[in-house]
Amino acid sequence: MKQIAGAFLIVGIVVACTAQREPVVPGPTVAIPPELPPIANVPAPDEPNDERFAAIAPVVEAAISQGDLPGCVIEVGTRERVLFRQAYGSRSIEPERTPMTADTVFDLASLTKPIATATSIMILVERGKVSLDAPASKYVPELAPLPPFTVRQLLLHEGGLRPDTAIDDYAHGPEEAMRRIATRRMAAQPGERFIYSDVGFIVLGEIVRRVTGDDLATFSKREIFDRLGMHETMFKPPADLKKRAAPTEQRDGAWMMGDVHDPRAWALGGVAGHAGLFSTADDLARFARAMLDRGGPVFSRATADLFFARQKNGRTLGWDSASAYAKNKPHDGAWTFSDDAFGHGGFTGTSLWIDPDKDLFVVFLSNRVHPDGRGQVNPLVAEVGGLAVRGAQVEPGVDVLRDEGFARLHGARVGLITNASARGRDGVTTIDAFRNADGAKLVGLFSPEHGLGADRDSKIADSEYDGIPVTSLYGDRFEPPESALANLDALVFDLQDAGVRFYTYASTMRRAMRVAADHNLRFVVLDRPNPIDGVDVQGPVFSGPESFVNHGSLPVRHGMTMGELARLFAAEDDTGAKLEVVPMRGWRRDQYWDATGLDWVSPSPNLRSVAEAVLYPALGLLEGTNVSVGRGTDAPFERLGAPWIDGAALARDLASAKLPGVSFLPTSFSPTSSIYRGESCRGVSVRVTDRASFDPMRVSLTLAAALHAAYPSQWKLDKMAGMLGSAPTLDAIRAGKPIDSILHLWDDGLAAFRARRAAFLLY
Repeated sequence: MKQIAGAFLIVGIVVACTAQREPVVPGPTVAIPPELPPIANVPAPDEPNDERFAAIAPVVEAAISQGDLPGCVIEVGTRERVLFRQAYGSRSIEPERTPMTADTVFDLASLTKPIATATSIMILVERGKVSLDAPASKYVPELAPLPPFTVRQLLLHEGGLRPDTAIDDYAHGPEEAMRRIATRRMAAQPGERFIYSDVGFIVLGEIVRRVTGDDLATFSKREIFDRLGMHETMFKPPADLKKRAAPTEQRDGAWMMGDVHDPRAWALGGVAGHAGLFSTADDLARFARAMLDRGGPVFSRATADLFFARQKNGRTLGWDSASAYAKNKPHDGAWTFSDDAFGHGGFTGTSLWIDPDKDLFVVFLSNRVHPDGRGQVNPLVAEVGGLAVRGAQVEPGVDVLRDEGFARLHGARVGLITNASARGRDGVTTIDAFRNADGAKLVGLFSPEHGLGADRDSKIADSEYDGIPVTSLYGDRFEPPESALANLDALVFDLQDAGVRFYTYASTMRRAMRVAADHNLRFVVLDRPNPIDGVDVQGPVFSGPESFVNHGSLPVRHGMTMGELARLFAAEDDTGAKLEVVPMRGWRRDQYWDATGLDWVSPSPNLRSVAEAVLYPALGLLEGTNVSVGRGTDAPFERLGAPWIDGAALARDLASAKLPGVSFLPTSFSPTSSIYRGESCRGVSVRVTDRASFDPMRVSLTLAAALHAAYPSQWKLDKMAGMLGSAPTLDAIRAGKPIDSILHLWDDGLAAFRARRAAFLLY
């Protein structure tokens, strides 16, 4: 995933955007039922001063001491939770100093544009009330004298309207404002170039009013804020909220405190498409979490995809794109928003950035214009953005080792078991980290299945890498030979597991640990995330004979990291292994890979995405039989088929099972490798629609039952035994037992395994 600079600046900077992506054409409208419940209240962080975010405090405090701002509130989180929330400094300096609090109400200024105005427009687009490519004059006829500009162009600041016009244009109501805008000279022809325009968003706010009959304040409260539980987000806050508002400057001798700072929004009575919204950090966290959930109860996922898709000028509809600020110097290549992040800022010192790739949002709220309008927070919010990304990002064991300066391996001659999927947060491979290490000497490499490049699907031969001998552990042997250990003090293991029992990297680790114990070598495991979470434990505990693929009594999903598995193996093998685990920093057991902030690097040629890793335990159980699971296609483990399957019939059978969180569609494909190479296969494509309710074991059993029922002579059910490792389960499938009863066959074994694993968990 391409990384860009720590983009986190206040809107108002005109940037030249170079991305040339075609605009997305909206799909069919989907009504959002008004009875959908709001997102649950955002929990306060258990440890607001989490050490992962400790670096934020000194940079904020330094900016406050320099007079850049009186104070601020920062909130960082993911779709599932708030990670960090902290208030700094003062809410007010004049007429008296008062402390900043986390529940302070802020004038959001131009954050109004995406949160209230653009989101309202997208709701109307979804409902078929507004067309993005219709001229704005269709909805506001007073604009007809001007060259025609579209709703889309207004959202992208390409309508050609001036950045602003005289304040008096807005002092006589919205209708008169539209008439006066129509008499003003255009700054450019529509679509000609990017011109950041408050006027354009004032027009968009009026479109909402004309189409719905409600002003923007009423519509956005009902359709956005109430649905999300954002009960402290509104235009023209009442007296009780004004008491908690951060003051900005003085107007007519009185402090603006809960009254909009922007003069044009003030002239329009406090409600405008470009400014006027007030909110708190917690409420903006609710909004951000809904956007990370691709719309939540506000609009459909299809509309969310349209809302956040990159348009021709590199922006999204109503938002800035992170890549627009690529010129800003990042802290570190890994402490940056992803290229698909979007966000916005406001003149008063507010900012919100949302990064779907990293499952991360960062709220920065300040009243930097208090008391005299001279505050400056652009550099600070850029700094905070980078530090927030770093704090939210998991640091694998190799990063911890690097941060320690390889001290625990000082003077050691190291043999490294790894491949290209083992990388630090900055993308540097563990191989290169050791090659450049001071104090530890890399003298040998060992490659597992799929080779040092993690890109092979065949036996691996011994080789050499930049003058370092590479010993294969997947060819004529499956464990390090004595000849490769002679000059070593330690074996270091760093491989990215798939979280599934029959993925062979854990087997390689277990065998290497035994050999290290036999030769009195240290065995150091650099831990890294289980990509499909460390909570769920599913499937039968293997009870067949041990093999390279099934190397112990583990369930299909063991819910453990490599370091935790190593601790379990060391205890149960009782070989006296000199095991050391270098734990990760920042990983939570409930995290899937795409919540870690780390780039996905395929650990093998047929696990190319997190989506495929999620499906791997379901379809992987079946690949020992005579069906293709998509190897040799562009979507391995996302489809299943064979020449003798009727894909449409199988899809109907699976749909009738009403499996939660997953969909099946008929498909056909011709693998270029593996089983049925070059043959036309029919079957189903499988897509996880809701990870929280998706049960890969239920899906696998349902697929097996459907195949056995429809193709009892063609499908080789018995071939499933090697991966499944549970004869009673095969017997139950063969007998046509209900899926629920088969799942319960595993209860006792899973309970015993959970009890076994508990002593070895690190996180």
